[in-house]
Amino acid sequence: MVDIRIKSLKNTSFDELFEAFRQAFAEYEMQLNRAELQAMLKRRGFDPEFSFAAFDGDKIVSFTCNGIGDFNGIRTAYDTGTGTLKDYRGTGLATRVFESSIPYLKEAGIKEYLLEVLQHNTGAVSVYRKIGFRVTREFYYFRAENRQVRNEVHVDIPYTLQAIRIEDHVSISDFWDFKPSWQNSLEAIGRAADTFVCLGVFTEDRLVGYGVFEPVSGDVTQIAVDRSFRRKGIGSLLFQKMLEMNKLNSVKILNTDVTCDSMTAFLRSKNIEPTGKQFEMIRQL
Repeated sequence: MVDIRIKSLKNTSFDELFEAFRQAFAEYEMQLNRAELQAMLKRRGFDPEFSFAAFDGDKIVSFTCNGIGDFNGIRTAYDTGTGTLKDYRGTGLATRVFESSIPYLKEAGIKEYLLEVLQHNTGAVSVYRKIGFRVTREFYYFRAENRQVRNEVHVDIPYTLQAIRIEDHVSISDFWDFKPSWQNSLEAIGRAADTFVCLGVFTEDRLVGYGVFEPVSGDVTQIAVDRSFRRKGIGSLLFQKMLEMNKLNSVKILNTDVTCDSMTAFLRSKNIEPTGKQFEMIRQL
């Protein structure tokens, strides 16, 4: 490994990056194909100029793909995907790649670095703490087979259901019980708008609930109801429409705030239990 060099991915082809992803995550149960990886990177704001990898000769052996954007009004880099090929693990390469990127990110005016990590990945959590990250939130993630979901729909008010453009309804953030994570944010939806279906429920021309869904991945990205109109079946109606549009046999809901009892109870009422937990972590640059 004497020829290890760390450099930006701005001149690296997608084929090379995809092959590195494929090898780094070969043991994972869930595998992304080319189109899925491209969609994920686009949604998360991937910027190859500010993403970095360790190269052994011409081969990527460890990488961090960064998304660039604003988070809570702060210019932020987001860890879109980090991986190391099996033969190179345990050598500190991932940390070297990360630390090498920091001067370039700071020079570009980026103020903080954001990531999410599975809580049961204690080794990674420990490394992140050692290099200056702190936990900002805890998230649940949920995954359920469509056939196991129990979702009875009884809407107690007159309503209309129609497709909406999220950007036309600035009031939707008032419906939130927690701010969406990076990959579920309005900015992320805007980056890949053509992959999402956005539905709104109206009563007397007033928007009282909405949902954002990605049919190709089964991802419930956002779902929220005006507090004055909850427990009237609106959330269940939106959820049912998402299930009907789903192109997969399972549905997933990622990064709900563990302190948000209303969302957890809503999903549990549909026989959807948490699959696991993640930390959201931030390091100031």
